[in-house]
Amino acid sequence: MTTTLALNSTMTTPMKHNPVVTVSSSPSLSLGQSFPRRLRVSCVATNPRKTSEQTQKKTFRPIKEVPNQITHTITQEKLEIFKSMENWAQENLLSYLKPVETSWQPQDLLPQTNDEDRFYVQVKELRDRTREIPDDYFVVLVGDMITEEALPTYQTTLNTLDGVKDETGGSLTPWAVWVRAWTAEENRHGDLLNKYLYLSGRVDMQHVERTIQYLIGSGMDSKFENNPYNGFIYTSFQERATFISHANTAKLATTYGDTTLAKICGTIAADEKRHETAYTRIVEKLFEIDPDGTVQALASMMRKRITMPAHLMHDGRDDNLFDHYGAVAQRIGVYTAMDYAGILEFLLRRWKVESLGVGLTGEGRRAQEYLCSLPQRITRLEERANDRVKLGWRPSVAFSWIYGREVGL
Repeated sequence: MTTTLALNSTMTTPMKHNPVVTVSSSPSLSLGQSFPRRLRVSCVATNPRKTSEQTQKKTFRPIKEVPNQITHTITQEKLEIFKSMENWAQENLLSYLKPVETSWQPQDLLPQTNDEDRFYVQVKELRDRTREIPDDYFVVLVGDMITEEALPTYQTTLNTLDGVKDETGGSLTPWAVWVRAWTAEENRHGDLLNKYLYLSGRVDMQHVERTIQYLIGSGMDSKFENNPYNGFIYTSFQERATFISHANTAKLATTYGDTTLAKICGTIAADEKRHETAYTRIVEKLFEIDPDGTVQALASMMRKRITMPAHLMHDGRDDNLFDHYGAVAQRIGVYTAMDYAGILEFLLRRWKVESLGVGLTGEGRRAQEYLCSLPQRITRLEERANDRVKLGWRPSVAFSWIYGREVGL
């Protein structure tokens, strides 16, 4: 009876063997009133229309969810290191930022809107240039753009780092100023690529924008542990990865005859290179001050693997969208597993990890040994993977970003 009986909001029909009761939307009946047991249970039920609406209404949840993470692993002693580095950051970090008035803006590289006739001519030229560029290139370029457009997540993540985060949203510590200004410079990248892709007519912007919304709503699994050692190691690696990716899309655009797109990708790559240099200098300073703690942090991040920031991307259709995008990028040479190994080799040389000696504990030496052998291990694994791919069938996947057309992986 309790699971099947539903009372209409204005039901007045007498129930067999029970008193006639009128149940209405009026608040005159309290749930605490005394009724016979069967009737009291029935009165608790809400009206069926409202129950149905509540059942259908869903609260928002990320389409891809980050598992539980370890948090706040940095010690107070190491937090003091970042406090002591503020003067250094003021003098050495902020110099990598460019004044707004001398910075490029997306409009500098897009069709000019102030002259209607000229605008339409330039848009037609843009569309003519991009018409023959293959779909696989656009899949990668869209993936790169979506990665840039998830910038709110990256600023939020950096502002979880203990000791360096922007405590107020307008803090004047050099760490906070850097994060805000870095974000402002990076913000132009997604804007520029988004508008160019929109004007090209080659991609389905409805699904592209939906992917961006899904991605920002899902966040990222950074594995930073709120630890600035981990955070700055990650950004050093990631900025170099995006520099390589944008530089390679620039080269390919040149081969396809779109020199304007090549300039766009090259301009973004130059920003990424400058930001990479800034972040690697922070870690270089940490190696100078705390070699043991820094080498252990680097080994920890590499054991967890540096995952690209857009790894939770989803378009509402493809549950493995990031892997598919990554496979296309690997195939056309925009960003490969060999690049991953090369970035690690570059950073190990840049930070002189192999020559670290004085100041390392036993755990620090083990971390050093692990790191120095890692690039070769990654390279061997990649070579084996390539051999298996050559022998196997290469599937294709339909990408919503290009109107459901299939692209080989």
